[in-house]
Amino acid sequence: MAWHLYRLGRWSFRHRRIVVSFWIGLLLLMGVASATLSGKTSDEFSLPGIESTKAFDLIKERSPDAAPDGATARIVFQAPEGQTLTSAANKKLVTDSIADVKSKNVIGSTDPFTTGTVSKDGRTAYTTVSYAKTAVELTAADRTALDASPKVARDAGLRAEIGGDALQEVPETGTTELMGIAVAIVVLIITFGSLLVAGMPLLTALIGVGIGVTSITTLTGFMDLGSTTPILATMLGLAVGIDYALFIVSRYRHEVQSGRDHEEAAGRAVGTAGSAVIFAGLTVIIALAGLTVVNIAFLSEMGLAAAGTVAVAVLIALTMLPALFGFAGKRIASGTLPFLKARDPESRTGKRTNGRRWADLVTKHRIKTFIGGLVVAGVVAIPVASMQLALPDDGTAARGSGPREAYDLIAKNFGAGTNGPLLVVVDTLGAADPEAAVDRAVADVRGVKTDIASVISPAPDPADAKAVAAYQDQLRTAQYAIVTVLPTSGPSDAATQDLVDDIRTSVKGVEGATGAQVLVTGQTALGVDISESLAAAFPKYLLVVVGFAFILLMIVFRSILVPLKAVVGFLLSVGISLGATVAVFQWGWLGNLIGVDKSGPVLFLLPLLLTGILFGLAMDYEVFLVSRMREEYVHGKAAVESVVYGFQYGARVVTAAAVIMIGVFGSFALGSDPVVKSIGFGLAVGILADAFLVRMTLVPALMALMGDRMWWLPRWLDRLLPNLDIEGESLTKHDEHLAREDREDPVPVG
Repeated sequence: MAWHLYRLGRWSFRHRRIVVSFWIGLLLLMGVASATLSGKTSDEFSLPGIESTKAFDLIKERSPDAAPDGATARIVFQAPEGQTLTSAANKKLVTDSIADVKSKNVIGSTDPFTTGTVSKDGRTAYTTVSYAKTAVELTAADRTALDASPKVARDAGLRAEIGGDALQEVPETGTTELMGIAVAIVVLIITFGSLLVAGMPLLTALIGVGIGVTSITTLTGFMDLGSTTPILATMLGLAVGIDYALFIVSRYRHEVQSGRDHEEAAGRAVGTAGSAVIFAGLTVIIALAGLTVVNIAFLSEMGLAAAGTVAVAVLIALTMLPALFGFAGKRIASGTLPFLKARDPESRTGKRTNGRRWADLVTKHRIKTFIGGLVVAGVVAIPVASMQLALPDDGTAARGSGPREAYDLIAKNFGAGTNGPLLVVVDTLGAADPEAAVDRAVADVRGVKTDIASVISPAPDPADAKAVAAYQDQLRTAQYAIVTVLPTSGPSDAATQDLVDDIRTSVKGVEGATGAQVLVTGQTALGVDISESLAAAFPKYLLVVVGFAFILLMIVFRSILVPLKAVVGFLLSVGISLGATVAVFQWGWLGNLIGVDKSGPVLFLLPLLLTGILFGLAMDYEVFLVSRMREEYVHGKAAVESVVYGFQYGARVVTAAAVIMIGVFGSFALGSDPVVKSIGFGLAVGILADAFLVRMTLVPALMALMGDRMWWLPRWLDRLLPNLDIEGESLTKHDEHLAREDREDPVPVG
């Protein structure tokens, strides 16, 4: 492989205009395609087979106008102290505001004065507005009408807050991306001491992300993709694109400073560092593509889109970088900033770098370092044992925002459970007596004594003949009824999650006794079902991803213990990441430092996302760092010595790459959206732990402890595994061959 990559690097250097023109042309082509061929995105969340979505599907099938999966909004009104909303003037203000919310996709709104959603003191009331489309599918006119509807009430002195998901849009990440890029620029300048060299990784990464994102946008014209699909591709494409380019640029500068001509140096850089980039990219691609085994549509789309963008980043690093080297010429070694030292960690001047000092310290005190690192990792990971998962709700929105204010007003005046009612859907299709089946379900639900504030039966007052007739007609035509349960606790509380299980246990006998099927749904029930489905799919995901990566790393390093160490180290990083996330977001520790003003359960998708992304990035650092150790070991150095020298050569690049990623992900953690904030925080902590504690502390300590045994591989397995020449052995033989030719046939003088 090294030989073929060497030739690719030289070819790209020589044909630099063709290569650069191709990539820029492809970017422009995809830009035009995305502008002309793109279609609408769809964010329909589907996870087939779970009880809560079965209930939604049943309602939608038999009552298409009900749109149970459409967006909803809650407008909460509150009168000033000393007034009530039930007064004639205030009542008219509320009803007029509700009337003003009408727009194309509104299918209904409730009247709080007839549905009973007025507080006991008469000061607070709320209406629920239902839409025919999901939140991301609503038009600007829908949102404008909703946002402006309470104006008449506010102008008259009433307080009005809007909650629900109807006003929510896909989080804007443009500012955070710029913050990440700013961090990357500073780190690259410090690393290379040159604006020219620092600009190369950033340029190639931006082109790669541009091609990836415009390709995704173009595909929306041919298939249904979610609006969140490009987010992960942008985040990861930018981070790994800079990392891969950083690794190759660093090796190229070393080759130039070693005296090689520029074309040869480009070939050498791609032939050696490029091999590590390919396998690092493959591990990321495997981790992201493996998200498809979870069987959640939008998660699969995000994973595949990000995997494609990473693949583009690898190809650009292997071809466009050597082409840029050709354009830079001799300026690659000049133009350094006078106030920065960009010392080559591979120079033979005898001066010890900081990386060398750290490697010497770790290997000298290998036992203490290894045990101490494990203790730190174990302590930080302790909170994982109490992790709770849930769907995000308005209770965790930013303090002072409309959704948070609406949530708090409802919780204070109507009870926390009003923000997340449970729906018990009674399917009477197979029932001999539908009314009796519904009555039995209501009775069984009321039999649950814990955490229920009220149970609202669909059956009307028997004295109201008109309502009774309408109810009976509903059972005959739609053949289902909905029992509403208001919990005492909030939608994301552990008590409400337990209530879902209690209700399901209580109504198990309804089907056998009446023939009716009972399904429990609602926001909390959906979160419980999704969490259980993800927990069941998680081992399969780990088996697929870790299994493929283990085989890949075994081929790369010709060892069993090295990939095993890499996987165990990754598990430590995930434990630290999730432990810190639970401590900050669920327990509330130090939450104010990053703007978390209310603690709550962890985002239900976070463990899976963190695992997938961190696995790929952890293997990046493993390959970058240990490949240099392997290269030194294969070329004759002793086991511990190869660890020290390999660490010295790779530490600078890995440190820069990690700081860039921490900056990119950390900037997301400083955003306002709580979902994006938790993802960014978890990734930033995970990268910090994996790069500096695991890869740069525990790994060299363990490898020094194991010595030659770390590179053990059974002979029979060695014969079975393909030899891909990651260490550049073919390039060494090529050098020896040229040197021999020079000795046998010296160039005549004169």
